[in-house]
Amino acid sequence: MKKVKNNLLFLLYTVILGAIVGAIVWAFVRIMNLGIEFIWDFAPSHLNFPLYTLCVCVIGGLLIGVWKKKFGDYPEELGTVMGKIKKTGRYQYNNVFSTIVSALSPLLIGASVGPEAGLTGVIAGLCTWVGDKLKLYLKEVEELTQIGLSATLGTIFHSPMFGFIEPIESDKEVVLPRTSKIVLYFAAILSSFGVFFLLGKLFGGRTGLEDFEIGKIDWLQYLYAILLTIIGIAAGYLYFIFKKLTFTLENKFRKYTVLRATAGGLLLGISGTFLPLTMFSGEHQISEVMNNAETIGAVMLIVIAVVKLLLTNICIDSGLKGGHFFPVIFCGICIGCAMSIILGIDAIFCASVVTTALVGHTLKKPLATVLLLMIVFPVKLIPIMLFAAIAAKFIETPKALLTK
Repeated sequence: MKKVKNNLLFLLYTVILGAIVGAIVWAFVRIMNLGIEFIWDFAPSHLNFPLYTLCVCVIGGLLIGVWKKKFGDYPEELGTVMGKIKKTGRYQYNNVFSTIVSALSPLLIGASVGPEAGLTGVIAGLCTWVGDKLKLYLKEVEELTQIGLSATLGTIFHSPMFGFIEPIESDKEVVLPRTSKIVLYFAAILSSFGVFFLLGKLFGGRTGLEDFEIGKIDWLQYLYAILLTIIGIAAGYLYFIFKKLTFTLENKFRKYTVLRATAGGLLLGISGTFLPLTMFSGEHQISEVMNNAETIGAVMLIVIAVVKLLLTNICIDSGLKGGHFFPVIFCGICIGCAMSIILGIDAIFCASVVTTALVGHTLKKPLATVLLLMIVFPVKLIPIMLFAAIAAKFIETPKALLTK
C-alpha cells in the first residue's frame, strides 16, 4: 500500500514538474519573441541606419563575449547536456541564471541557432535540484532529470513522441524504459505540452513549425527519392565539414572568449546584411521560403542553405551558442525547394526527403528524425522519410570530420 502511495505521489510530482517545464518554455519563448520584435522590428522602424544589422550583431557578440568571460561558456550544446545526464543522472544547477541570459542573448541578436540547447540546460538543472530535494522523501528519482529533458524537447518541437524517443534512441537501438517509467515520461511530456499551449492561447506567444499539405504523389516522384536522399546526405557531409572547421578554430582561439564572440557577431552581421534569411533559427522563415521559392530562385536557395550551414557552426563555436535542429531543418527545406525547381516536381515532396536525409545524417537517429519532421510534413510521406532517414544513418560520417 505504501509503495502504491509513493508511486502515485511521484506521478503527481512528475505532472507538476511537467507543468513547470511547459511554463518555463513558454516564458522563455515569449521573452525571446518580444525581444526580437523590439530589436528587429520596432527599433529599426524608428532608426534610419543602413548598418543597423551589422552594429547589433557586433555589439551583441561583444557583450555576449564579456558575459561568458565572467560567468562561463554557457549554454552547453544539447548533446553535451544529454551526455552528462546519461552518465551521471544529473546536471549542475548552480549557474541557472547565467545560463538563461547566455541562452537568450544569441537568439535576440539573430544568431543562426535554436532555443533547445539553452532551455534543456536550464530545465535539466531545475529537475536535478527538484530530484535532490525529493530524495528526502522518495527513493526512485534518478530519472527525473531525463524525464524533464524529454518534456522540454517534446514541448519546444511540438512533438511529444520526439521528446520521448530522442533521448533514448542511440545510433544502434532504442532502449525503452520500464513500463512504469514510460507512464511518468508521458505524464510529464503531456503536462508540459498542455501548459505551453494553454499559456499560448491565454497570453499569446505560440511558436512552432508550420505544417504543409501535399496532393497526389505519382510513382515518378518516388524514383527521385534516391537522388534527393543523396543530396540531403551530401548536405550533411557539408555540415560536418563546416563543423570540423569551426571547431578547429574554436580550439585555436579558445582562451580569447571576447574576441571569438565578437568575430562571430561580425560574421553574423555581414551574412545577415546580404542574406537576411541566414539569420535566426529559421523556423519562422520556412513558410516564407516555401511560398516564395520560385521568386528566390534555385541558385539563391542553395547559397542561403550553404551559408546558413556554415553560419550555424560559426555561431555555436564562436560563443553565440544554441541548438542546430531548426537551422538544419531550414537548410534542408531550402535545398529541397531548389531541387523542386530544378527537377520540376512537388516542392513539399522534395523538401521532405532532402530535409529528412540531412537531419537524419546529422542526428543518426532515424525514428527521432521522422517523429521530429512529422510536425512539418504530411503523414503520407512517412514511408519515404523513413527510407531517407535510415539511408542517412547507415552512410557513415568519416571519422576525420567528427569533432568529439
